[in-house]
Amino acid sequence: MDKKVIVGMSGGVDSSVAAILLKEQGYVVEGLFMRNWDSMMNNDILGNPDLEKNDICPQEQDYNDALEVCKKLNIPLHRVDFVKEYWDYVFEYFLDELKRGRTPNPDIMCNKFIKFDLFIKEAKKLGADYIATGHYARLKDGKLLRGLDNNKDQTYFLCQLSNNQLDNVLFPVGDLNKSEVREIASKFDLITANKKDSTGICFIGERNFTNFLKNYLPNQPGKIIDIDTNEVIGEHIGLMHYTIGQRKGIGVSGNKEKLFVVGKNIEDNILYVSFGDDSEYLYSDEAIIEDMNFISDLRPTNASAKFRYRQQDIPVEIEYIDEKHIKVRYPEKVRAVTPGQACVLYLGEECLGGGIIKEIRKNNEKLWYL
Repeated sequence: MDKKVIVGMSGGVDSSVAAILLKEQGYVVEGLFMRNWDSMMNNDILGNPDLEKNDICPQEQDYNDALEVCKKLNIPLHRVDFVKEYWDYVFEYFLDELKRGRTPNPDIMCNKFIKFDLFIKEAKKLGADYIATGHYARLKDGKLLRGLDNNKDQTYFLCQLSNNQLDNVLFPVGDLNKSEVREIASKFDLITANKKDSTGICFIGERNFTNFLKNYLPNQPGKIIDIDTNEVIGEHIGLMHYTIGQRKGIGVSGNKEKLFVVGKNIEDNILYVSFGDDSEYLYSDEAIIEDMNFISDLRPTNASAKFRYRQQDIPVEIEYIDEKHIKVRYPEKVRAVTPGQACVLYLGEECLGGGIIKEIRKNNEKLWYL
């Protein structure tokens, strides 16, 4: 086989093993590392006060790990800079959503605009017949299917891709469990075999986000109001730092009951909270979804949905409003469905696509506190 595959090498174990599997299948394999965040920013802007001036930036460490893996596997590694594009298409979206009081998922937009758009174009310049990534997902007969490892399935983050973007894409680890992936990496004695999975925002990584965000969006402190009593019980540091259902880090103490974020008033800069994890304000029974993207040709009226990554599937009834909007109903009320997050639809193993949660409703009425 002389087909060339360009693998998105992240410096992690999944992409490392993807390259191994493709080599074993007879493909001509080359790696491509994307630099999407300015690793030369000073430590204050990076929001990482623990990083010493002489320490290597995490993204540069990822590149070095990817380079070592490629050397060991005897494949070339290319490098491309998408810093400006990442800022324009992903990070500004992230900031804009936070200004609106929503909870965005920039990883989904990174896949849509960077990993499966700009990356593919760059790979084609390198003569790629296929591109491959370390995502836990599967493609079969034009359908996007969940990864075999339910704990690692990443189709949620691929919900905004088009069919064209998935043409000539390979997901080599989609049929494996994470433990099997690490075993393969260990067998080849790769530096990434026991490397911790990345967390935090795609390509930005783990940060002290309170410090990180204030470099881009100034904090605007305001009142914290107990929605049940309408009493002011504290002061928040800025609505962008809170999300629906959040329990920790609210900044109110002295009560033995658990306190949860249940809503925001952007106009008046108010954070609404409620005591008790069974608060009625945490639950809704339908949502309006915007920017709906369908990967599948199927348009069922009953399916299952995830309103956040790793959530159990929720049975939903679907009403098609127009090409880009749907209403999903979940008669068994769901906790902490959050504007700005993705609603991703499934029919069995198939990911049908997904959109962005615009509005939360209960008993046929929009929830005023969201």
